[in-house]
Amino acid sequence: RDALGYALPQGVPQAFLEPIADPLGDVVGRFARTHGPFTTGETAAALGLPVAVVAEVLARLEGRGQVEQGAFRPLGTKTEWVNREVLRRMRRRSLAKFRDELEPVEHHDLARFMLGWHGVGGGSNRIGRLHEIVTQLQGMPIPASILERDVLASRMEYRPDLLDQLMATGEVVWIGRGPLGTRDGRVALYFRDQVPLLHVPDLDDVPAGELHIRLRGHLRDRGASFFRDLYDAAGGGSPEDALIALWDLVWAGEVTNDTLAPLRAYGWGKARTRGGGRPRVPSAAPPSGSGRWYLVSSLLHDVAPTEAATARGTMLLERHGVVARSVIAGEGTPGGFTGLYPVFSAMEDIGKVRRGYFVEGLGGAQFAYPGVVDRLRLPGDDAIHVVAAADPANPYGAAVPWPETEGRPSRSAGAYVILVDGTLAVFVERGARRLISFTDDPNVMHQSAAGLRRLAARVKRLEIELINGNKAGDTALGAVLKEAGFRHSYKGLRA
Repeated sequence: RDALGYALPQGVPQAFLEPIADPLGDVVGRFARTHGPFTTGETAAALGLPVAVVAEVLARLEGRGQVEQGAFRPLGTKTEWVNREVLRRMRRRSLAKFRDELEPVEHHDLARFMLGWHGVGGGSNRIGRLHEIVTQLQGMPIPASILERDVLASRMEYRPDLLDQLMATGEVVWIGRGPLGTRDGRVALYFRDQVPLLHVPDLDDVPAGELHIRLRGHLRDRGASFFRDLYDAAGGGSPEDALIALWDLVWAGEVTNDTLAPLRAYGWGKARTRGGGRPRVPSAAPPSGSGRWYLVSSLLHDVAPTEAATARGTMLLERHGVVARSVIAGEGTPGGFTGLYPVFSAMEDIGKVRRGYFVEGLGGAQFAYPGVVDRLRLPGDDAIHVVAAADPANPYGAAVPWPETEGRPSRSAGAYVILVDGTLAVFVERGARRLISFTDDPNVMHQSAAGLRRLAARVKRLEIELINGNKAGDTALGAVLKEAGFRHSYKGLRA
């Protein structure tokens, strides 16, 4: 009535006679709510209004957040408009159709994708490449013993001084994520400014011995300190006891260091044998106590829960490309997949990720970047990769189960896998004395032998005693290894 200037007949209820603040906006808005994408001209023709008037009204509705402009129809040539709620419904329906039409890929396709996603086999030596790697690995607990030797070195021409540079400037920090025996432990790398968003302290198992309390109190009151100061704060006595207590705090995620030097030397204190007599006061820090130590809490500050959850969801997508419950189960993410599901769902609503059944056996709710969905389907190239079993680029034993075998493969530090075009061919147990072969294909076995030759060049000693529980020399893979140059030894086959 108000928009088009109509006079209503007598007897119309008063409720329909009240004036409307923006009558043209009401009419055009109602048209937008009940139609799919439309042009300004189509709206003007349908409502009998001048094009210029409709254009002005649509601009006003866009400013209120009621409509959006863009190109929404496949053959459209002009700027189109659509109501925001209509657009959300369209996206949901098209995504549902997309999910129904997509065939899931197999586990070896996921493994092949993961190797490429992480750039395994890359030869760059730029510090910018290390930036990219740290971005993908942020927050991932990785055994310290393989972090540089296997994980970083598999992605670039790695030199320790590159990571030292990033740590010297304070750009990158490391945080302990639990011990592995007495000589190793898991650590996670972070960009310093991302720690408040991505790191969640574990408060369930806090060391509470007398030395722990003294060291914690000193660092809280005095700030970053060298080992000699910490030794004095611990009350003197055995330097080893102070060092062990310090590393308890490190693995609990409470204390870290401004360099990687003590992490590289870890094990020195525990490897020593205590002797009698008075403890000798250290004139210099032991190798695993060098550098300045400080509380991880000094890197933290309060952040909005929604902001932190979004950052963690993005972190996991950057690392894995495609995420599902099993993919992130081993990362210790607060709330797990259930807690992050609303984040991924919101990303889907704005078109940042897709939801579907992309990988067979990975679970019904999977989210991936749009480009990842296409990359999962790229053809293979028979590439041979030797990676640490605990490397995030290896999905076997984490996102997807190990293939059926009588052996017991695991993602333990020091173990390796040989992948041929993403297919798991061989598992190499820590110490390389026992192998599990997952193939009887002669071509794959020859490629596996080439992978084992590469591994022999990386580790100090490669002497294979057993393959699938049998003497190495008596197996089909053993025969292929002998053809590839492995020699008989007293215990088995040596590279």
